[in-house]
Amino acid sequence: MRATIVLLPGDGIGPEVVDAAARVLSNVELRFGHSFTLKSWPIGADALRRGDPPLPSSTLEACLKSDAVLLGAVGDPEYNDVSREQRPETALLELRRALGTFANLRPARVWPGLESDSVVRADVIRGLDLLIVRELTGGIYFGEPRGRTDDGREAFDTMRYSTTEIERIAVVAFESARRRRKLVTSIDKANVLESSRLWREVVTRVALRFSDVRLQHQLVDSCAMLLVSNPGQFDVLLASNLFGDILSDEAGAVVGSLGLLPSASIGGKGGIFEPVHGSAPDIAGSDRANPVATIASAALLLRYALGAETEAATIETAIGEALNDGFRTADLASDGMAVTSCSQMTQAIIDRMGRNVGGH
Repeated sequence: MRATIVLLPGDGIGPEVVDAAARVLSNVELRFGHSFTLKSWPIGADALRRGDPPLPSSTLEACLKSDAVLLGAVGDPEYNDVSREQRPETALLELRRALGTFANLRPARVWPGLESDSVVRADVIRGLDLLIVRELTGGIYFGEPRGRTDDGREAFDTMRYSTTEIERIAVVAFESARRRRKLVTSIDKANVLESSRLWREVVTRVALRFSDVRLQHQLVDSCAMLLVSNPGQFDVLLASNLFGDILSDEAGAVVGSLGLLPSASIGGKGGIFEPVHGSAPDIAGSDRANPVATIASAALLLRYALGAETEAATIETAIGEALNDGFRTADLASDGMAVTSCSQMTQAIIDRMGRNVGGH
């Protein structure tokens, strides 16, 4: 296999975790006989400091020509008070829209041995394995009109969805559920929002095409409560852009750390694969970041963008073994436990990949 993979390290701990994932992808190259072209491009605050916009045209062009994009993180407190067009996070919205990646898949699982790291009781979350399917290019993050009044005393955003947007993300959720436990829970606020009433109507119609998959509807506030009190009842959670954004971060607390959660943004050109966590500027450059989410995102890249299921599974198995063997980055280490650095965790995963590949 030959593939061009664009690396977007970005800000904060982004360069460290992307470098970790790139090491893993290079190991996949070696062990499976593939050829990956890996090249880094600026984005976010990194691009702004170079005098470019958050998403430089050269970066976007490289992404459009690639087979897949692996992104670290964007965001820097230095740019908190600038205009929307100059905020690092704007690059993400522009990139998602340009590549047409309307579906964001966010798996959340509790790895064996990490039950005590969750804010939820171990017996409640043991064996948890759910998938959040988030609509990514519509909703309140993109809806118009938006802005502020001339006197600056009022601001407004628009929650807007079309039937087409809802239908296509619902299909992704039902198809994903078919490969899992065949249950879709659609999240909305249909008791208050008109856009949610349309959401519920369309999802219900789509469900008729998937008779083997069960559909249930859940209001977003009650779902947030159930996600910490009884998360095992869920399989695939289908949510709008805003609701999916919030619930997936809550899922990070449930499984133990945002540093464990990967994501895949698919549906368009290639795909964007990135950890759910932010740029964490307070620990940038200290080798303390947890690389698991980004390495797991590289596994999703292999699975969804390149169709390399065996290679993806090899990475995921190695992650589980490293965690089961007691390797813990600072966000996962309990009192008295030895803390594993970012580079040490990466090497532990690579070492276990070698054990699982067999004759390759």
